[in-house]
Amino acid sequence: MDDELITERRPVAFPQVFGYVRHVTGGLPRHAALVDCLTEYCDRHELALCGVFTERDRTVVIHSPAFVGLLDALELPDAYGAVVPALSHLGPKGLGTERKRQIAATGARLIVIRLLTPTTRSVSSLSASHSLGHREVCDVRA
Repeated sequence: MDDELITERRPVAFPQVFGYVRHVTGGLPRHAALVDCLTEYCDRHELALCGVFTERDRTVVIHSPAFVGLLDALELPDAYGAVVPALSHLGPKGLGTERKRQIAATGARLIVIRLLTPTTRSVSSLSASHSLGHREVCDVRA
């Protein structure tokens, strides 16, 4: 018999990801809710959230300190990807597109958690929206 361990008994490192949120309005409870959403998503999907870079400056620039920090982290040898609550956290349309390109250039994956705030929607409409590509439902109202 082979002494090789079965896969379930081998220590497996979860893929390392880094979070990025743009938080220029709202207080600490909202920021905490955004980070909690990233953490919960990563826990459910067996991803190791190694840090969260937070953009707090209202000025929209391509090479902000938080985004440059994210890009630097994505260059680490074991980095798997970046996780954001929604694409809007990468910035307005043109800036978001450029930032997606820069993340892709690192060879890392971009994982987007689409934030939905369920109000009067029925459970069936939430299920339908989930099947249309929405990954998670997180309520970050604070």
